[in-house]
Amino acid sequence: MSDPWDSLRLLADPTRARMLFLLHRGELSVGELQEILGLQQSRISTHLALLRKADLVQDRRDGKKSYYSLARGLNPVTKGVVEAALAASEAEAQSAADQRALQRIIEKRRQKAEQHFNLVADRLGRNYCPGRSWEAIGQMLFLLTPKVRIADLGAGDGTLSRLLARQAETVHCVDNSPRMVQLGRALAKKEQLRNLTYVLGDIEKVPLPSGSIDLALLSQALHHAENPRKAIAEAFRILKPGGRVLILDLRAHKFEKAHELYADRWLGFKENDLHDWLEEAGFCHSEVRVVAKEEKEPRFETLLASGIKSGK
Repeated sequence: MSDPWDSLRLLADPTRARMLFLLHRGELSVGELQEILGLQQSRISTHLALLRKADLVQDRRDGKKSYYSLARGLNPVTKGVVEAALAASEAEAQSAADQRALQRIIEKRRQKAEQHFNLVADRLGRNYCPGRSWEAIGQMLFLLTPKVRIADLGAGDGTLSRLLARQAETVHCVDNSPRMVQLGRALAKKEQLRNLTYVLGDIEKVPLPSGSIDLALLSQALHHAENPRKAIAEAFRILKPGGRVLILDLRAHKFEKAHELYADRWLGFKENDLHDWLEEAGFCHSEVRVVAKEEKEPRFETLLASGIKSGK
């Protein structure tokens, strides 16, 4: 547990206060902090080590990279010290420039993913995609109830949605790639699926009304999210009471090339993390299990997670 006096002494340093202000906005790697702050990597690593030792920041390993964020679960006194430091940092003249640089980092991540999917949109359904196996999809389809309102979040070219639309009442596809949306609409029109609609939007800010959906799907989409917790919370928001979320995604792995080959933001997820995020969002009866294992290297494993929005 962090000591309030240690926290106060550490955050009296302007650089560490700037870093903490950035990290409370979202997780960043050492390289991204270096780009924003214009400091040498060794200095940033030293400051992060001190902040981590004081339990003010936490890190997450993703392959060879580490991502840092503001620690959760601070004791009330230390939390007060941190909040005071964040408020003081925001009032500094440098803060506006730091926030603009942070937005450029986030936009760069978004553009990288969008460029990837715009390029592969026409061939996504025919080419290999990690975790996108019919074995895994079949198990998810088995859980579906006919004639329900479905939201496919991060729908891609709509391969899954077009299958579901043949039984569902309506299917709303949401994707942040303009090319994917264009392709999905064309395929839905070609197959005369009038109950399938495509919307350009972010899975962390879904352009659908609250409490309007019976079933929310995140099929191989969560590892592209900037903040998976927000995406799961958005699925909870749009669901009706008694509605269900289903998540198909990769189990945590170490295949670094996925960042470049598939524009993956996350190298899969641990079962416990998905359980925690579902419960934090408000879902009950959460379940996470491995439903597919690939035999070829890098031997991806696919998780199926589910949760129900309480009807109370």
